[in-house]
Amino acid sequence: MNYIKGTYIKNIYNNKENGYTVGIMKIKETDLDIIESTVYFTGTFYDLKIKSNYTLYGELINHQKYGIQFNVSNYEILLPSKKEELIEFLSSDLFPIGVKTATRIVDRFDNDTLNVILDNPESLQLVPKLPKSRIDKIHNILVNYQNTSQIVMDLTALGFSTQKSLSIVNKYKTKTMDLITDNIYKLIDEMDFNFKDIDAIALNTGIDELDDRRIQALIIYVINDTTFNTGNTYMEFDEILNAINEITKKIDSEMLEYNIIKLNEIGKIIIEENKYYLKEFYNAEHYIVDKLCFLNDLERSNYPNIDNKIKKIEEENNIKYDDIQTYAIKTAINNNLTIITGGPGTGKTTIINTIVTLIKDIFKAKDEEIALLAPTGRAAKKLSETTNLKASTIHKYLSWDKEKNKFSVNEYNPNKEKYIIVDEVSMLDTLVTEALLKGIKRNIKLILVGDYYQLPSVAQGQILKDLIDSELIDVIKLEFLYRQNEDSYIPILANEIKEKDISESFITKKDDYNFIACENTEVIPTIEYIVEKALKKGYNENTIQILAPMYKSINGIDNLNKSLQRIFNPPAKDKKELQLQDIVYRTNDKILQLANDNELGLSNGDIGYIVDIISSKESESKKNEIVVNYDGNYVTYTPEKFINIRHGYAISIHKSQGNEFPMVIMPIVNNYNRMLYNKLIYTAVTRAKKSLILLGSHQCFINGVKNDYVENRKTTLKELIIKKYNN
Repeated sequence: MNYIKGTYIKNIYNNKENGYTVGIMKIKETDLDIIESTVYFTGTFYDLKIKSNYTLYGELINHQKYGIQFNVSNYEILLPSKKEELIEFLSSDLFPIGVKTATRIVDRFDNDTLNVILDNPESLQLVPKLPKSRIDKIHNILVNYQNTSQIVMDLTALGFSTQKSLSIVNKYKTKTMDLITDNIYKLIDEMDFNFKDIDAIALNTGIDELDDRRIQALIIYVINDTTFNTGNTYMEFDEILNAINEITKKIDSEMLEYNIIKLNEIGKIIIEENKYYLKEFYNAEHYIVDKLCFLNDLERSNYPNIDNKIKKIEEENNIKYDDIQTYAIKTAINNNLTIITGGPGTGKTTIINTIVTLIKDIFKAKDEEIALLAPTGRAAKKLSETTNLKASTIHKYLSWDKEKNKFSVNEYNPNKEKYIIVDEVSMLDTLVTEALLKGIKRNIKLILVGDYYQLPSVAQGQILKDLIDSELIDVIKLEFLYRQNEDSYIPILANEIKEKDISESFITKKDDYNFIACENTEVIPTIEYIVEKALKKGYNENTIQILAPMYKSINGIDNLNKSLQRIFNPPAKDKKELQLQDIVYRTNDKILQLANDNELGLSNGDIGYIVDIISSKESESKKNEIVVNYDGNYVTYTPEKFINIRHGYAISIHKSQGNEFPMVIMPIVNNYNRMLYNKLIYTAVTRAKKSLILLGSHQCFINGVKNDYVENRKTTLKELIIKKYNN
C-alpha cells in the first residue's frame, strides 16, 4: 500500500451522507513515482477540512473515465509540528482565529502548542486579547478533530472495516460510540448493514443472546430473509418462530410475541389477523392498490375512428389482428390502466408496436412523452428494437442510487411521461412496483404487458398474477398461437406446459425442437456434441444459450460453464488468462453480469465478452483487471467487482428472464430434484426463438410440468383489490 502526505486544497465532490469524497491533494511527501505536485484522490472520509494536512494510504489507479487518481483505503490526520505549519493550521477555517492570534499562540508555546491546547487550555489565557469563550472553542474543535481518528480506531477494533467505520462516523459523528453502546442493531436499519455482521460484533462485545434489542433485530432479519426466499410479503407467527429456532432455540413463543408487539408499537411490523408484515411491504401493497385502482376507475374513453386507424396499420405492415388482439389495442388506448398477457407467439410484441404508433397518432404524443420500460437491460433493448423508441430498465428510469439503495425519482420528484408501457411485468416485485408507481405522474396511461405463466419475481410479491387473479382490472388474454409455419413446435409445447397437458409429441423430433433422452452422466458429453454440431451449422456462443435451474451438482451451471468454455473458447497462446480459485477467465469468454450497476450502465442479466485481461504487474491500478464489452459499453472489473460476474455459456433460468435466444439447450435431469417445476420449465422453453433442445429424462420433464411449486406465494395484493371494490 502506498501513501501520500499533503494538504487538501480543493473539493471536487462530497457526499455528506456517506462521506465519499473526490478532491485534490497537494503532495508534500510520497513513496509513489509522481512528477506532478498535486493528485486527484477518492475515498470515504469524515469531515475533511480544506488546507488541512493528511496522510492518505491506498493505490494509484488509472480510471477508464477519470484518469489518474489515488484510491484511498485509509487515512490519518497529519497534525503540524513546525512553527509555520502550526500558524497556518490554527489560522485555517477550522478555528475561529486569524493569522495574528495564531502567531501569538505559537510564539508563546512553540512546538508544544497543540499539546497545551488539548491538555491545558487554560494556559491560553496567557495570550493577550484571547477571551475564554474563544479558548474553549479552540480546545473543543481540536479535541473533536483528534477524536475522529480515535473513534474510527475503536470501531475497527470492534470488527468494522475502515470504510464502514468511516461511514458510521460520517453519520453519527461524536455520538457514534453512544449509538454503539445504546443499540448497535440500529445500524442495520439506519446504515443498511447486514444483520449477521452486526450480530457477530454485538455478541463479541458482550450483549446477551436474549437481549430484547437482539431479538427484535433478529425478528426483522428473519422476516426479511424468509419472505425474500419464499416470495411472500408476510409471515404467520408459527413460521417466524420456526425460522428463529433454526438460528437459536433459546427464544420461546412468549419472548417472540412480546418483542413482536414492541416492534408493532414502534411501527416496524404491521399485524393483521395472523399476518405479520414488515412495514415497507404492508405499505407497498396498499400504495400499489390505491394507485392502480385510481387509474382503473378513471372514465374510459371511446376514441372515434380507431378501427380505421388499426386497419391502416395492418395494411401498412401486412398483418391481420384477430378480435382479441384488436380489443387489446383499443383497450390500451381507451383505458388509463390495461393489462395484456399472453405466451410466446401470441402477438404481444406486434401489439405493443401498434399501441405506440396509435399513441403518437391519436394523442399527438412526442417520443419524450412515452416511457418504455422493462425490468432487465436485455428486455428493454428488445422493447426498443420493437418500437424504434428508446427503452430503459425501471431502475435506470427511476435513477436508482446503488449506494443508498434509493430511487431519486419518487412521489416528490416524478417523471413527466404521460404514456407508460412496461414489458415483462411477471418479473416485477412488490417494492420495485411501488417505486415505479411513485415515480410516475398520477393521471397517466399505464399498459402492463407480461406472461401470466412465467416465473414470478425473484424478490417478494407476484404482481402480475395478483392483478389478473383479482378479476377487477381490464385484462386481455392473448391465447391464439401465430406460428411462423406449420412445423413450429416451441409455442405449442409452451402452451401444453402451461395447461399441464403434455402430448406424446414432445418425444418426437421437430424442425425447431428435439428431446434427447440420456442419463445424468451423459448430459455434459451430449451437450458438448450438440454445441459442436451447432457451431458447424453457423451458430456461435452468442446465439446458443444453455439454461439450467441450479449452480451445483454434476450437471449444474458451474460444471456446464467449465465444459462449455473448452468448446466455445479453448486456451490459446494469444489469449490472456486469469485464474480465480477453480475458475479461469480468458479473453473472448462470454460473461454474465449478476447485479444492477447504474454507475457502470449495467443490468442484472446483461451478457458481454471479455476483450482484455490486465495483470496487476501491468495495470495502472496495480490490481488484476478484466475488461468486458457489453454491446459497446466497455467495463473494467477489479478484484472487488469480480463477485458480480461469472461465465455466461450456461446461465440460470431466472437470469434468462426478459431475454430470447435463437437456440436454447436445457438439461432435464433427476439430480435437479424439486428445482424442476412448471413455471421454471415454461420460462426456459419460452426463451427459445428458433431452436429448443431438451435432454435428459422424459419422466423428469413430465414430473416437472406437473409440479406447481412456487405458485402459492402468500401476498395480499389480490385480496386488497377485491376488498376495495366490495366496500
